[in-house]
Amino acid sequence: MKPFEFKWECINVPIKAKQKGGYDVVMASEMLGFLPPRDIDESQIDNISKLADDKVWDICKDTIKKSINVFQGEGYELNVLEYTFSILLANPKSPYTILNDGYCGDGGIPGYILLSLIPNEYTLSRLTVALAHEVNHNIRFQFIKWSNDITLEEMMINEGLAENFATWMFGEDKAGPWVSKTDMETLNEYIKPIIKGGLKETGFENITAYLYGDEMAEMQGYFPVGLPYCAGYACGYHMIKYYLEKTGKSIIEATLLPYDEIIEGIKGFWE
Repeated sequence: MKPFEFKWECINVPIKAKQKGGYDVVMASEMLGFLPPRDIDESQIDNISKLADDKVWDICKDTIKKSINVFQGEGYELNVLEYTFSILLANPKSPYTILNDGYCGDGGIPGYILLSLIPNEYTLSRLTVALAHEVNHNIRFQFIKWSNDITLEEMMINEGLAENFATWMFGEDKAGPWVSKTDMETLNEYIKPIIKGGLKETGFENITAYLYGDEMAEMQGYFPVGLPYCAGYACGYHMIKYYLEKTGKSIIEATLLPYDEIIEGIKGFWE
């Protein structure tokens, strides 16, 4: 994790603990659903072999380059020119891994992208769309300043932009489970009314259940609000889709717009 030290510093995770058995990047990674080093033994030889395939890394590198080039091709000058990327083995016993169908991404800090997955035909087929999603975060946060007081509505905008960009690049049939597991009837009749009441909530202790659903929130010690898996992600995806169709803006242009402008344009989504 040394190449990702700055990323971990941003969320107050030390690479090495100050004392033996203390909080460090290994402990934090395990909490996030990554397979801990102590569990990487001969039983993981097949998974390691799948990740060692040069074709996998070529696909990843090509996807990241293509995703970045889309913005540069539109004339946007990026502040970050070097991107550090890696894939970690996901812990098959972790509830996060199970709920996310075996793969997950992290790209909130510009210049750093991580994927975690259980290597199989399904998860490897989702590499491109997962990476495009994380690259979108990487690009947006070079233009939009992160705030610790971010609201639920703003978080949904970020996630909705990222997944719309990913499906624009690689097809709606490749949408992640955080979107595809929610049907439109559930979204409109059940999810939207609950989320509408929490749009201005701030603090991860208050918005986690809206974004990730009650099950994930309770695993982190937060209060439930009555929502299923990744309800906020799914709602954010359709919210941004509504915005793009209403305004005629491209996903490239929308990715770099301030929250206020997008919020103004999605008021009709909640009616």
